[in-house]
Amino acid sequence: MKNENHLKKRIAAGEMIVAPGVYDCVTARLVEQAGYDAAYMTGAGTAATLGFPDYGLVVMTEMADNAARICTSVSIPVIADADTGFGNELNVTRTVREYARAGVSAIHIEDQEFPKKCGHLDDKRVIPLDEFLPKIRAAAAVGASEDVLIIARTDARATLGLDEAVRRANAALDAGADVAFVEAPVSMEEVAAIPRLVRGPCLLNIVWKGKTPDVAFEDARTMGYRMAILPGLLLAGVMEACEAVLEETARRGRHAALSPNLSVNEIFRRMGAEEWDHLRGAFRPAP
Repeated sequence: MKNENHLKKRIAAGEMIVAPGVYDCVTARLVEQAGYDAAYMTGAGTAATLGFPDYGLVVMTEMADNAARICTSVSIPVIADADTGFGNELNVTRTVREYARAGVSAIHIEDQEFPKKCGHLDDKRVIPLDEFLPKIRAAAAVGASEDVLIIARTDARATLGLDEAVRRANAALDAGADVAFVEAPVSMEEVAAIPRLVRGPCLLNIVWKGKTPDVAFEDARTMGYRMAILPGLLLAGVMEACEAVLEETARRGRHAALSPNLSVNEIFRRMGAEEWDHLRGAFRPAP
C-alpha cells in the first residue's frame, strides 16, 4: 500500500526532512522505530545487498522490487534512489510508474551517463542538459498523477563546476521537478551557496568521508535545505558492527557476547511479531 505523501506539505512549511539510508526491511523498520520521519532507499545499499558496488549494475526492476519490500514494511514516507531513470524519457516514465506502484513518496533521477557510479567517486560523466530535461519532464508528468515527488539530481559539480550544476538544478525545477539535488559540493561555502542560488527546495546528501563536508542538520535547515539524506549511515554501521562481532567470535572461539536486550523474542518483536501473534488465533474459535 502506498504511504500517504506528506512530504510536499512539510517542505512547503519550511521543515527539513532527515532520512537515514536503508537497504532492506530490517534497516527500514529500525529507522521508523527510532522516530525518523522518512527513510531513504539507498542505491548503493541496494546494490550491496546484491553483492555489487554502486556502479550502475542494478537494474530498474531490482531497485523497484526492493523499494516495494521496504515500503510494505514501514508507514513512514520512503524516498528512493532511481539512478539515471534507467534510460531515456520512455524508460523514466516506466521507472516512475514502477516506483509509484512500489509505494515510494519521492524519487531522485540524475544526469550521469549510464552506467552511473556513486556520486562521491571520481571520474563521473554527465549527459547534456538537453538530454536530461526530457527525462525530468517525463518524470514530473507521472509524478503529478501518482503523487510522487520528483527530485532532480545533478552530478555536474564534479566535471563542469558549481555554476553549471546550479544552472542545471534550476532548469530541472523549471521542467517540473519538485526538489533539486546538487550532488557533492566540496566545501562549506558551496554547501551554503546552493540553497541561495537554486530557485526551489534543495536536498543535501550527507556522506561520511565523502566529498561533501559533514553538516549538522540544524545548520543545513538554516541554510535553506529541506531534505537531508544519509545513504551510508546504516550500511557502514552494519558492516562495522558485523566485522567486530565476527572478529570477537573468532577470538573467543564461541558465540560473541551480544546485547542482552536483543533476545530472540525481542528481535522478532521489532519485526512485527505482535501483529502476527494476534492473527495466529484471531480466526479460530475460542477453546
